[in-house]
Amino acid sequence: MLRLLRQYLAPYKRTLILITALLLVQAFGQLYLPYLNASIINNGVLTGDTTYILKIGGVMLLVTAVFTVASIVAVYFSARTAMRFGRDVRRAQFERVQEFALREVNEFTAPSLITRNTNDVQQVQMVVVMSLTTMISAPIVAIGGVIMAIQEDVQLSLLLIVVIPLMIIVIGAIIVRAVPQFAIMQDRIDRINLVLRENLTGIRVIRAFVKNRFERQRFADANADLTSTALKVNRLFAMMMPSLMFILNIATIGVLWFGGHLVDNGSLEIGNLTAFIAYVTQILTSVMMAVMMSVMIPRASASANRIQEVLDTNPHITEPAHPSSQIPTAGVIELRNVDFSYPGAEQPVLHDVSFTCKPGEMTAIVGSTGAGKTTAISLMTRLYDVTGGEVLIDGTNVKDLLFEDLWAAFGMVPQKAFLFAGTIATNLRFGKQDATEVEIWQALRIAQAEDFVRALPAGIDSVVDQGGQNLSGGQRQRIAIARALIRQPLVYVFDDSFSALDFTTDTKLRAALAEHTFLSEQNAPTVIVVAQRVSTVLKADQIVVLDEGRVVGVGDHHSLLESSEIYREIVYSQLTAQEAS
Repeated sequence: MLRLLRQYLAPYKRTLILITALLLVQAFGQLYLPYLNASIINNGVLTGDTTYILKIGGVMLLVTAVFTVASIVAVYFSARTAMRFGRDVRRAQFERVQEFALREVNEFTAPSLITRNTNDVQQVQMVVVMSLTTMISAPIVAIGGVIMAIQEDVQLSLLLIVVIPLMIIVIGAIIVRAVPQFAIMQDRIDRINLVLRENLTGIRVIRAFVKNRFERQRFADANADLTSTALKVNRLFAMMMPSLMFILNIATIGVLWFGGHLVDNGSLEIGNLTAFIAYVTQILTSVMMAVMMSVMIPRASASANRIQEVLDTNPHITEPAHPSSQIPTAGVIELRNVDFSYPGAEQPVLHDVSFTCKPGEMTAIVGSTGAGKTTAISLMTRLYDVTGGEVLIDGTNVKDLLFEDLWAAFGMVPQKAFLFAGTIATNLRFGKQDATEVEIWQALRIAQAEDFVRALPAGIDSVVDQGGQNLSGGQRQRIAIARALIRQPLVYVFDDSFSALDFTTDTKLRAALAEHTFLSEQNAPTVIVVAQRVSTVLKADQIVVLDEGRVVGVGDHHSLLESSEIYREIVYSQLTAQEAS
């Protein structure tokens, strides 16, 4: 945790110095007041000097006003610094996660990353607030109180040698047992988030298979685990405050007992005894304030470690140290002897895969489920890196290009269409930020989405819920296609993007796409289509057939019907011999 604090509090050094100075003023005021109070009792109350009482009383009021203002200002700057610290840590985590490849995201899991950037940051942020307002002033008051108490009476001060170590022993014993539980608690919160997230996103599947009772039990189990761990921790800390208050009260009784004897024999004045009691109370109160912090520190430490894990994780896929100056301009995609294995997998997903996708041509990738079609697409855009061979764009290895230069060449329509919360217009402008309404409507027209968008009350300004949940699967898919079209990239990638469409819409869309993408033969883009429907790829210029991660056929429809048995099986499973010819 100290590493995290040093790194992200470093920009606020001046503010921290100011807070420390203000807290020193506050501590000085707290320590000076008992001294003034003792002076009033010894020199004013006992002698009956009203003028002296008023004079010193005025000084006490002034001191109180000064350290009260200092306390308020210190708390203000402490809170502001802590909030900025939390902001900086959240931003750093978010930026690091943005650099992660799918491999790192899968290792941490999405629910855990969300927890680390919300709950974990909040835990550390709360400790920063309390540290700046309490942990700085508490030691100052405690040390100053010890010095002032010794000045009042050395004999009575010997009580502190017994009381303070006793309090530290109690605190230490509880914290040692509690620290491991806090790490477990954060893992339990991750589990709660995972179950809740799956329940919300998979609500249709849960209801379709009548698993509501099972999911309720699964959540109840996760909730019970978290509750059990939290109760263990809270039981430990529930013992702390009563124990410390007992020690404080015993110490006060001891001071009164021994101090009373000292006053009785004339070796200690009543005012000094009052001041000593005040100093002892301040010392032990400061220790208890530190205890309150100690309740939070173990959990914050566990959270800080989880945050640091994210920040210290180096992305598996990084930008090149010396990027190529050859920015893609044509869109020729070549997979050359590509092998790929997922982390931890026993068998490679792709074996010696080679094919080329050229501008002005439509390349279709077909194969059975699990053949490696989507994986091949992911390698083109460096969502994963090949474990063997090369992926080239315009003759340049994709590993030698900056991410922005590489990704700018692609217009992706993923297998699962995802829309962001906002409007239809903002979702399309995700593909091109400065797109005009004319361009938006043109993209919607080509994607066969114009009719249903115009039918909406607000048109392109109609609200889209998170993930596009207020739209049908076909509507989401068409808007996702329009988002890629409006980008006008060098390479269009449609990863099984037509499966949610009916045959009529699919036919119209493919005709409109063909007309749109090849309007200019000089600047014709490369079109790559991953499809399950044979009808979608019949007119493709090149069809790549994958089977168990290997290329078993490359050619057009008619040549593959003659030469590839696997392709024939795929075709005849969907079409009649007459339709296929």
